[in-house]
Amino acid sequence: EALRRIAPGRSLAERKMASTSQADSKKASAQTSGKGFATRAIHAGQDPEPTTGAVSTPISLATTFAQRSPGEHTGFEYSRTGNPTRKAFEECLASVENAKFGLCFASGSAASATIIHMLNSGDHVISIDDVYGGTNRYFNRVANPASNLKFSFVDLTKQGALAANVTARTKMVWLETPTNPTLKVTDIQLIAKECKKRSLILVVDNTFSSPAIQNPLDLGADIVVHSITKYINGHSDVVMGAVCTNCPKIYEKLKFLQNAIGAVPSPFDCYMAMRGLKTLELRMKQHTKNATEVARFLEAHPKVDKVVYPGLESHPQYDVAKKQMAMAGGMVTFFLKGGIKESRQFLEALKIFALAESLGAVESLAEHPAIMTHAAVPPDQRRKLGISDSLVRLSVGMESIKDLIEDLKQALAAVKLSSKL
Repeated sequence: EALRRIAPGRSLAERKMASTSQADSKKASAQTSGKGFATRAIHAGQDPEPTTGAVSTPISLATTFAQRSPGEHTGFEYSRTGNPTRKAFEECLASVENAKFGLCFASGSAASATIIHMLNSGDHVISIDDVYGGTNRYFNRVANPASNLKFSFVDLTKQGALAANVTARTKMVWLETPTNPTLKVTDIQLIAKECKKRSLILVVDNTFSSPAIQNPLDLGADIVVHSITKYINGHSDVVMGAVCTNCPKIYEKLKFLQNAIGAVPSPFDCYMAMRGLKTLELRMKQHTKNATEVARFLEAHPKVDKVVYPGLESHPQYDVAKKQMAMAGGMVTFFLKGGIKESRQFLEALKIFALAESLGAVESLAEHPAIMTHAAVPPDQRRKLGISDSLVRLSVGMESIKDLIEDLKQALAAVKLSSKL
């Protein structure tokens, strides 16, 4: 039912643009079809520039494009609607996500908000309970009061949880896997089957894994959303979001909304993110290698209460992670013995790990979700999710592993545990 609500009243130019974009996406997919991930990341959507032969996709700063006759253009008319550099990146991203279509936005939050705009007042969304704090804030404090959308936050790792929360107005299921910050892993294929039975749109936020590790569309998802800011760009210098899908109707609706709402990224940011994407597979291998060693070190440390990492056999959904993820990724969550005092001592003592929000870049980052990224989540909900004062989230970068372990070791030495612990 949700797919029937395609935006009405599009102009002739808008219909031509959507048709051109679909044709170009099919052409780009055909040229790199069957190629390996790294080959697609480097070449999809990025043919040499026809005038000069430049092998690097140019940054097209033009805001408007000349037309042969009114309504007859080369596929571009106004840069909010479509831009050559953005188009190249969208095609490349779609290719590595095994998608037919890709769309880029000014941020991950803008991409998420645009997806939610597909719904109507009174519709109901079932979201994974441990969702990114910014997504939780948008759902509860913007989409709910402004658009009368209803949200249920559910632990979808539990059998039967989805079916138990579906109502007559449920239209969409919103999944993150692994989740932020407790790294729950949900069986995408299982949830997708349940959604298909009930004609629900399944959205999967693939930010923590990236396309190099996990492809939710292959597992039955309808939409994949990314914060490009994180692993795909990978260098802490671009804020961007993206959506990928295989469904023409969903693509047309989101393309309309992308243009109508206008939260699009700059051509320069698209160029930067496209350059980052070229090395994604190599970077994810190194992130995973380092994160695995960090997780094992922390698991054996006497001042650490618990470590959560999809690559450890102690992870509650280890078997699911092994089934649907090519690698375990670079995110490690752990619980210190103690509370906020001990967490501050640890975080303030770090030297190589930067105390900063965000994740997925070449440099290692550490943060305290309860105070930083998830402060917008209501305290009672944080307690229920286990986002306690002792929880620390690490984005393990690509530095020499010996240096990272030494940094963690000296920071843990600075933690003074109470004799009661």
